[in-house]
Amino acid sequence: MKTNLNILPLKNETMKRITTLLLSCLVSTGPLLAQQGVTQCGTPTGQAPFPIQSYKELPDPVAPSEKEWAAVKAPQVQWGSTDTRYAKHAVPVIQPQKSITLEGWRGEKLHAQAVVWTRTDLKGLNYSLSEFKNSKGDVLPADAFSGGFVRYVMTDELNKDGRGGCGYRPDHSIYDSLLVADPIDHLLTSMPMEAKSTQAIWINCQVPQTVSPGVYRGTVEVKDGDNRLSTLKMDIKVSSRVLPAPSQWAFHLDLWQSPFAVARYYQVPLWSQAHIDAMCPVMKMLADAGQKIITASIMHKPWNGQTYDYFESMVTWTKKVDGTWAFDYDVFDKWVEMMMSVGIDKQINCYSMVPWKLSFQYFDQATNSMQYVKTAPGEKAYEEMWVAMLKSFSKHLREKGWFDICTIAMDERPMEVMQKTLQVIRKADPEFKVSLAGNFHKELEADIYDYCIPIGASYPAEVLARRAQNNLPTTYYTCCTEAFPNTFTFSDPAEAVWMSYYSAKDHLDGYLRWAYNSWPKEPLLDSRFEAWAGGDTYLVYPGARSSIRFEKLIEGVQAHEKITILRKEFTDKKNKTGFKKLEKMLSTFNLRDFPEVPAAETVNKANKILNSL
Repeated sequence: MKTNLNILPLKNETMKRITTLLLSCLVSTGPLLAQQGVTQCGTPTGQAPFPIQSYKELPDPVAPSEKEWAAVKAPQVQWGSTDTRYAKHAVPVIQPQKSITLEGWRGEKLHAQAVVWTRTDLKGLNYSLSEFKNSKGDVLPADAFSGGFVRYVMTDELNKDGRGGCGYRPDHSIYDSLLVADPIDHLLTSMPMEAKSTQAIWINCQVPQTVSPGVYRGTVEVKDGDNRLSTLKMDIKVSSRVLPAPSQWAFHLDLWQSPFAVARYYQVPLWSQAHIDAMCPVMKMLADAGQKIITASIMHKPWNGQTYDYFESMVTWTKKVDGTWAFDYDVFDKWVEMMMSVGIDKQINCYSMVPWKLSFQYFDQATNSMQYVKTAPGEKAYEEMWVAMLKSFSKHLREKGWFDICTIAMDERPMEVMQKTLQVIRKADPEFKVSLAGNFHKELEADIYDYCIPIGASYPAEVLARRAQNNLPTTYYTCCTEAFPNTFTFSDPAEAVWMSYYSAKDHLDGYLRWAYNSWPKEPLLDSRFEAWAGGDTYLVYPGARSSIRFEKLIEGVQAHEKITILRKEFTDKKNKTGFKKLEKMLSTFNLRDFPEVPAAETVNKANKILNSL
């Protein structure tokens, strides 16, 4: 057999080109592969890390049922319930409903959820709202409406004993993981839908305080591109009653903020103008929910490293060569001023004199380096250091005009530790206010300005009455401990409303939760964390995206505010009938009813009664 030698050089040259091409591809795609995001649980995201404008959801672990979807002949559009998280690949169980009526006070934020499901692909789901007009021709302004597409995020479940969501979860494979509806994406004007999937649309109406009472009628048109899928009717029944602006609400809302998570996620230098610009929209959402308190960290790692982005000190501590202390408040001032600029200006809670790890970082001039001192309340070094700091801090706060709204804040610690800490505070400046989130201690109560206890605990009646008379904030909190009610990404949405009704029942002033935006690594995609149940560390999403949980929490805060207003009115006017109706309604909110009685059942009955008064 004769070999064609002319082919060999061609083959060799071709191989060289192929090899060069492959190598160049590997080199060019290397950075792309390196830039792929990974969630807290180690799941590759298939996209660049930390998306803001647009993103792809993680794959759904639950496949669609061919049998279930076979019955869906054409794309369907109906009004759903805001109390339901509709599964992405399941046919929703919804009674046919093409019209809906929302009811509320002037100044109240109302919401609705439309649901679309399809057996075939949709290229560009979109929606638009008509003019909303009453019989007299009055119109709700277009900017009263907002909303977005309800997106899906990965979550897990309660601990295996069903008693809560606390504890480290190094192996997420032992927990059921699923995609749930929660983020509300207002940044998209349209989005594709894959075959055999469900997509919800969230619609908010911020009823202006100045509109005329009455029924405003309008429609929501849902399309795939230019093809109309359905037109849904919406009536908005506006009461003559008026809810004040969020900044004027009496409700004492305390959701702890993390500026450090924003800097990391947006990939901007800490405290730069880009950082401030990224934070403002996220914190404005919080102000619009009625937030009263600025969360400030006045020492390094007050909670050790419990969150993905640990808290750094907003105060620079310096030990001078002569052994005296100096403090710089530039970052603290920048943070407080930014928060005040968006409308959060009633209180500043400063953490913490008793951190989880009793180790305090400072800059040591003598060695020109960062150093740590390990000391505890009751020790001489602790007292000297903190008295110096608090005296300096008091002077600075008074110069800024912030002293009267500032508290030195603590978490639950052993009684002896807290008592010794209070002694140091009083020695530095006896006029400092103190806040505490922890168990109720009668020995400490008189020293606490802002007191917050777990939802399952209670204040003695005489203490509650005295604190109310003295206008001392008295609230409760939830955290990973409570299975119900809570605001995990898998919690029933109505639980976020239920909690504020429960607060009103017990004549408490508000609610605290430790994390507004302590985002895990990829919060838009995966709400799971290495410790605690999914969603425990945050309520809102990057891009200033709201969530079902957050909107329902606002619904509850508004209900509490209505109750406060009505209680005062009924008392002033000696309206015993109205007062009895209100208290009877509140008596139905009992922790022992969970989980047998769904939160939505109790809340929806209460909402109807509240709007009738």
